Amino acid sequence: MFERIKSIIVKEFLQVLRDPRMRTVILVSPLLQIFLFGYAATTDINNIPTAVYDLDNTRESRDLIRAFTYSKYFVEKYYISTDEEQNDLMDRSLVSAVVRVNRGFARKLRGNKSAPVQIVVDGTDSNTANIVLGYAGIIVADYADRALKERSAIFLEQITPTYPRIEPRDRAWFNENLMSKNYYVPGVMAMIVTIVSLLLTSMAIVREKEIGTMEQLLVSPIRPIELIIGKALPFAVIALVNITTLIMIAVFWFKVPLRGNLVLLFFSTLVYLVTTLGIGLFISTLSSTQQEASMSTFLIFFPMSLLSGLMFPINNMPRVVQYITYLNPMRYFTVILRGIFLKGVGIDTLWAQVLILAIMGTIVITFSSMRFQKQLG
Repeated sequence: MFERIKSIIVKEFLQVLRDPRMRTVILVSPLLQIFLFGYAATTDINNIPTAVYDLDNTRESRDLIRAFTYSKYFVEKYYISTDEEQNDLMDRSLVSAVVRVNRGFARKLRGNKSAPVQIVVDGTDSNTANIVLGYAGIIVADYADRALKERSAIFLEQITPTYPRIEPRDRAWFNENLMSKNYYVPGVMAMIVTIVSLLLTSMAIVREKEIGTMEQLLVSPIRPIELIIGKALPFAVIALVNITTLIMIAVFWFKVPLRGNLVLLFFSTLVYLVTTLGIGLFISTLSSTQQEASMSTFLIFFPMSLLSGLMFPINNMPRVVQYITYLNPMRYFTVILRGIFLKGVGIDTLWAQVLILAIMGTIVITFSSMRFQKQLG
């Protein structure tokens, strides 16, 4: 039995690695994706192109503008003086924000009245617009606090107001600097391992049909379960090599902290691979051509990614969709990766996710084997 499985494994490695295009998919594509997503998949908003529309042109208004331009978030690109200029810049997407200070801003401050400041943002991307407005709100609130202290010093001859103040002291756990790459890179690793394992195994059996070697396998003494194992193990090894490379890039290049147990990480990945390899083999038994298998793979992969919590929080999805995500193995693997990388949690916390993946993998592999045996019959 082991000799027959070994023969299938050697044959599968030779068949996959001798194809230059397949070598590119296996070795080069994961590296390109981790670097591309590591730098591109970020919600950190910096260097926001900004136009300044200062109609007051006083010391107070210039101090407020300086608070914006001296921050690391807003970059002054244009200094405008008419509404037409503002509309033109926003229409052509040359700026993402406009800081507008109307006439009478300083006079209202000196008269102890409310002095409104208008922040115009490009709302095409609602997520970015909300973040920009949050940054602007913090800057304006800080300026208002300093202005209040100055007015207190003038009218009350003291530095601070006489009424008590509440000062928030925030603290972020697990991702202290709130760097989005620490959140996205582990999720991208799950996505890369998923697509590679699905794509390779989905074409494993259908390739035998296309090149005409399935008949030779049918008349050989190899049993269906041995063929399934022999087909799956090489791709499991390739996926483990990929995850090892991705871990090294994440830790040493992107500086993503790895606080958990590395052995648990590899064990969880192996359990997850049982599920994805089983799904790929099931696709392969249903497909007639490699093109059909490839299209079916992407048809399954994209919903898995969208419903995994990788890009969009599951709690924000409709209730029905949230229930559907419980059937998605990538959801549990994403939780495992982020838990091990960022939180440093162990099996005592992640045992439920690992157990669910093991159950899913067993079910999928069983169905794939039954489908393959039925196909042979």
